[in-house]
Amino acid sequence: MRNPSLKYSLIADAYEKIEDTTKRLEMTDHLVKLLKDTPKDVIDKVVYLTQGKLYPDFVGIEIGIAEKLAIRAVARATGYREKEIEEDLRKTGDLGETAQKFSEKRTQVSFFPKPLTVERVYETLDKMAKSTGAGSVDLKLSFLAGLLSDASPKEAKYIIRTVTGSLRLGIADMTVLDALAIAFGGGKETREYLERAYNISSDLGRVTKTVAEKGIESIKRFVVSLGEPIRPMLAERLGSPAEILEKLGGKCIAEYKYDGERIQTHKKGDQITLFSRRLEDITKQYPDGGELIRKHVKAKEAIIEAECVAVDPDTGEMKPFQELMHRRRKYGVKKAMEEYPVSLFMFDALYVDGKDLTLEPYPVRRQHLEKIIEQTDHVKVAEYIITDDPEELERFFEKAVENGCEGLVCKSVNEDSVYQAGARGWLWIKYKRDYKSEMTDTVDLVVVGAFHGRGKRAGTYGALLLAAYDPDEDVFKTVTKCGTGFTDEDLKKLPKMMEKYRIPHRHPRVISTIEADVWFEPIVVIEAIGAEITLSPIHTCAMDIIRKDSGLAIRFPRFTGNYRLDKSA
Repeated sequence: MRNPSLKYSLIADAYEKIEDTTKRLEMTDHLVKLLKDTPKDVIDKVVYLTQGKLYPDFVGIEIGIAEKLAIRAVARATGYREKEIEEDLRKTGDLGETAQKFSEKRTQVSFFPKPLTVERVYETLDKMAKSTGAGSVDLKLSFLAGLLSDASPKEAKYIIRTVTGSLRLGIADMTVLDALAIAFGGGKETREYLERAYNISSDLGRVTKTVAEKGIESIKRFVVSLGEPIRPMLAERLGSPAEILEKLGGKCIAEYKYDGERIQTHKKGDQITLFSRRLEDITKQYPDGGELIRKHVKAKEAIIEAECVAVDPDTGEMKPFQELMHRRRKYGVKKAMEEYPVSLFMFDALYVDGKDLTLEPYPVRRQHLEKIIEQTDHVKVAEYIITDDPEELERFFEKAVENGCEGLVCKSVNEDSVYQAGARGWLWIKYKRDYKSEMTDTVDLVVVGAFHGRGKRAGTYGALLLAAYDPDEDVFKTVTKCGTGFTDEDLKKLPKMMEKYRIPHRHPRVISTIEADVWFEPIVVIEAIGAEITLSPIHTCAMDIIRKDSGLAIRFPRFTGNYRLDKSA
């Protein structure tokens, strides 16, 4: 038998009480009462509405009504002109308040107003959210004005705030979990079970409906589900290898922290779904990423975390995060995919072929990950070391930065190193650059070597090894490898232009720990710029000056197009 409908006015009253207090305990009490008064068949919808949404974030359906359209709806429902609504909005700064005010003095009244129910409000907002294409704006306007015509002034206020994304109740997800524990779990001590269920499902509505209908025992049996993203585990940050190792019990796994977008990939047979760190479905932005998962993850079912990084299609070098953001678009995906192809660096396995791994220690999860990944040029397990030595950790850190990474993520290898979904804790610790200098000007560097190209650059050079002149020692010390900024014409003429300077071995005045494919006399000078200057364990420029066993390197270098023919090395 269907439960009686819940009047939307009950929600509006609760919202008003919650809004009137700044005390979290009082907010929780009001929320507990609302949840207890709500029929179980609509309780998930009430929670979604209280979050200011219709579905969990990963579904990707948003109400998304522009303020201008909402103003038109208020005007139509109340009989006032849009200009009058806009003038009042400039005073209040809150369209919800303005809607309430004009609803109180509306000039046109429905002859047979229908009391609003939660079902009607939710279903109408759902229709609005799903309306697309020609005529959708008029349809949304009609739906919203219809609701406002039957709404009380207070209801109008909260409906408008909901559709414009400005509900502003001050209720965090954790407050809802507290209220659920009190209302249906027997007390706050059961909150941890509700929190885990939420963290592994990212669906507060489903958690609410489950505990309301089936009790706390059903929440304890909540399991990871393919298609529902697990809320990501987050890292703390420390500034030195010694501090990090001490915090992690003297030993850790240190992994490259790649400069890309963190994604959580769900594989169910050939069906692939990619979620962002913010739980958005970004599958359509990365069709090539999905194909890499489909081909190179050997498990039938898996939830894997990876860093998605843009790579230069000609040199294979990693590009900075800003370049990757060209991929976050709805249109022109194919062209963006060609210009900014991606590589995936896998770093965690949360679920494999029916087995939930989130409560397993990290070394166990890593073993599962390595078993199911077929590594290629574009699919790799994140580079790592296991160490208890601060100096080794520092050298690995500098190597990571040299290779275009942000730094390291150092992870506990202890028995308690479970995946703390949705939490920031000390099981993972970020170690990022403490020395860097933003580059604001170009520099003149000497070409001392080159590396053979591949792909479109086969037959020419893929990157040049560049050095800075040290007048004190009268030598050339390497500072970067540069493969970006060259035109097709540059690439075509480079081998011929450099041929007369080619020598069979490194020049005696070139100081380099890097072995180039081709060596040159240090004669040709080019102009370059980069994102920043960082410490490097590989490049020899300024070696040992800032830190022992470290030189300086230019990160993300780019040739400006200027050959400094006016200069000689």
